[in-house]
Amino acid sequence: MTELDVYNTHPTTIVMYSASWCPDCKHSKAYFDGHGIKYIEVDIGRDNEAFLFVEKLTRRVRIPTIIFPDSTIMIEPTDDDLAHKLGKG
Repeated sequence: MTELDVYNTHPTTIVMYSASWCPDCKHSKAYFDGHGIKYIEVDIGRDNEAFLFVEKLTRRVRIPTIIFPDSTIMIEPTDDDLAHKLGKG
């Protein structure tokens, strides 16, 4: 994981900001893992700078917040949203 990808709205890989207690985050992680999609997971509960970055992006902390290399930002996406974005649907 590089800081270049983590605190950037134009990362080189998918970055998912999440928290260990968040069921929606677990769901998105399972989607990525189940489809073999590479991503970086950043736990905002353990990384205060990531928490502040997400808060600035979403105006209040909403997770998962996922940023794609094309600068698309998805907040609390459904499986259908992810499938559409990734061309899997």
